[in-house]
Amino acid sequence: MDVILETTIKCPFCGEEEMVMMPTDRCIRRYECRNCKAFLEPTDKDCCVFCSYAETKCPSKQKETAV
Repeated sequence: MDVILETTIKCPFCGEEEMVMMPTDRCIRRYECRNCKAFLEPTDKDCCVFCSYAETKCPSKQKETAV
Protein backbone atom coordinates (compact mmCIF):
# COMPACT_ATOMS: atom_id res chain seq x y z
CA MET A 1 0.00 0.00 0.00
CA ASP A 2 1.27 3.46 -0.89
CA VAL A 3 1.29 6.12 1.80
CA ILE A 4 -0.82 9.17 0.98
CA LEU A 5 0.95 12.40 1.87
CA GLU A 6 -1.43 15.02 0.47
CA THR A 7 -4.57 15.59 2.53
CA THR A 8 -7.17 18.17 3.43
CA ILE A 9 -7.17 19.39 7.02
CA LYS A 10 -10.35 21.02 8.34
CA CYS A 11 -10.47 23.48 11.22
CA PRO A 12 -13.11 22.44 13.77
CA PHE A 13 -13.59 26.08 14.82
CA CYS A 14 -14.27 27.89 11.54
CA GLY A 15 -14.62 25.06 9.01
CA GLU A 16 -11.73 26.27 6.82
CA GLU A 17 -10.24 23.48 4.71
CA GLU A 18 -6.66 23.51 3.46
CA MET A 19 -4.78 21.06 1.25
CA VAL A 20 -1.45 20.21 2.90
CA MET A 21 1.45 17.78 2.56
CA MET A 22 2.03 15.63 5.63
CA PRO A 23 5.65 15.20 6.70
CA THR A 24 7.07 11.70 6.93
CA ASP A 25 9.86 12.52 9.35
CA ARG A 26 7.94 14.00 12.30
CA CYS A 27 4.61 14.18 14.05
CA ILE A 28 2.71 17.48 13.90
CA ARG A 29 1.14 18.14 17.29
CA ARG A 30 0.14 21.75 16.67
CA TYR A 31 -1.24 23.40 13.54
CA GLU A 32 -2.41 26.98 13.04
CA CYS A 33 -5.55 27.51 10.95
CA ARG A 34 -4.78 29.94 8.16
CA ASN A 35 -8.25 31.48 8.42
CA CYS A 36 -9.14 31.96 12.11
CA LYS A 37 -5.59 31.50 13.49
CA ALA A 38 -6.77 28.93 16.05
CA PHE A 39 -4.21 26.34 17.07
CA LEU A 40 -5.34 22.78 16.47
CA GLU A 41 -3.99 20.06 18.73
CA PRO A 42 -4.72 16.34 18.51
CA THR A 43 -7.64 14.91 20.42
CA ASP A 44 -6.87 12.55 23.30
CA LYS A 45 -7.03 9.42 21.18
CA ASP A 46 -4.85 10.66 18.31
CA CYS A 47 -1.11 11.07 17.84
CA CYS A 48 -1.19 14.19 15.65
CA VAL A 49 -3.43 16.88 14.14
CA PHE A 50 -3.79 14.93 10.89
CA CYS A 51 -5.29 11.93 12.66
CA SER A 52 -7.76 14.26 14.40
CA TYR A 53 -8.71 16.77 11.68
CA ALA A 54 -7.62 15.57 8.23
CA GLU A 55 -9.40 13.33 5.77
CA THR A 56 -6.35 11.01 5.74
CA LYS A 57 -4.51 9.61 8.76
CA CYS A 58 -0.84 10.48 9.20
CA PRO A 59 1.82 8.41 7.37
CA SER A 60 2.80 6.38 10.45
CA LYS A 61 -0.84 5.34 11.10
CA GLN A 62 -1.29 4.48 7.42
CA LYS A 63 1.74 2.20 7.63
CA GLU A 64 0.38 0.53 10.79
CA THR A 65 -2.94 -0.34 9.18
CA ALA A 66 -1.23 -1.66 6.03
CA VAL A 67 0.52 -4.42 8.01
